Amino acid sequence: MPVQPLSRRTFLRGVGVSMALPWLESSPVWGDDGAPARGSSEPPVRFAALFCGNGFHRTEWWAKDEGRGLEFGKVLEPLVPHRQKLNFIRGLYNQEALIGGIHSCQTGNLLTGAHLAPGGEVRSGISCDQLLAERTRGLTKVPSLVLGCEPPIAAIHKNYSMIYSSHISWSSATAPTPLELYPALAFDRLFRDDVGRADRSVLDAVLEDARGLQRNVSTADRRRLDEYLASVRDVEQRIAGAGQAGRLQGWRPTLEKPDVPRPAGGVPQDIDQHMRLMCDILVLAFRTDTTRVCTLKLNNDHSSLRFPHLGVDYMIHHLLSHTDNADWLKVNQFFVQQLAYIAQKLDAVQEGNRTLLDNSMILFASSMMTGGHNNDQLPVVLLGKGGGQIRTGRILDYLGKPNRKMCSLYLSLLEKAGVRLPAFGDSTEKLTEI
Repeated sequence: MPVQPLSRRTFLRGVGVSMALPWLESSPVWGDDGAPARGSSEPPVRFAALFCGNGFHRTEWWAKDEGRGLEFGKVLEPLVPHRQKLNFIRGLYNQEALIGGIHSCQTGNLLTGAHLAPGGEVRSGISCDQLLAERTRGLTKVPSLVLGCEPPIAAIHKNYSMIYSSHISWSSATAPTPLELYPALAFDRLFRDDVGRADRSVLDAVLEDARGLQRNVSTADRRRLDEYLASVRDVEQRIAGAGQAGRLQGWRPTLEKPDVPRPAGGVPQDIDQHMRLMCDILVLAFRTDTTRVCTLKLNNDHSSLRFPHLGVDYMIHHLLSHTDNADWLKVNQFFVQQLAYIAQKLDAVQEGNRTLLDNSMILFASSMMTGGHNNDQLPVVLLGKGGGQIRTGRILDYLGKPNRKMCSLYLSLLEKAGVRLPAFGDSTEKLTEI
């Protein structure tokens, strides 16, 4: 039976629900007018930026050699299984982040390279993720997904707004992109057209449409579709289970039983569960092509997170960053484990001759190298091959080189995603090695 052509913008549909199809290699890409779209059925390039505030252990963030021999300091050990699919980048920085303000001033322009307004005013610049989302608007159901695991801070620190410490994604110079802190609402945004109709499983709503589709694709794509639907069900059930277990509280109760009604939705009380759910939602978003741009802020700079699941509950993240002790290293590794988890999940999804990780660019960075606030160079790791356009398994060292701007990296990544610009932020020159 011949494979039926599918529109690249085809969705599985049900009452109040639309779910974007995953990439299917046997189905050609067709435009809305029924004519073959340009670019055949090559899977798209996805971009994600993951942020971890307050830097890392001063002696354990390092890499040496390359390829299979690439070695890491203890902070990066969770990435050893993925060392051939990443680049360790040394020496990049943001000139404008050196002007002062410590945490707030060092974070607000991480993805923009823009000058930050002082005195409590909020002004940065459009970030590279939102520029990409705007240039690709209409290609996916959701232009970009901006996720967070810690609420924003409303305060002034060293004459700069702490809004800068709380946001790395900016929709305009004066508007940080709102964070979605609630896993259930992030999930709904991906798959529900009417969030109010939340009394029915997403998969149950689209099941009839999915069965019809399975009859019209190849055996390999049928298996791919089955795996995708199973992964959606898994996350859906885990979110529901978290609520049933009473973990969606959003606070640590001071009473044996709450004396106010619990909110219908909430932030998972345990940070390990919260981060893992957000990582799964990122993977689902990319796997379904519901969005190709995602920003995940694992914590704020000047973070107040605690980590009782690691046995580290005596000091908040920010204060711990000034210690460089064994517990700080343990927390660092926990954050890198989230990146490694995303890489493992993406690399397990085959898209033609490459994996979903191969077809992605996952940027992992902080606003400072260590808790000592030094940001004359930034910790940066880039996972994925950008659809086969990026050679991986390397250490790229820009220390002492004339072009070591973070915005030069963004110009290179934007080009890999199909957006060619003469300039971005404070840079007019790409990194030729990327």
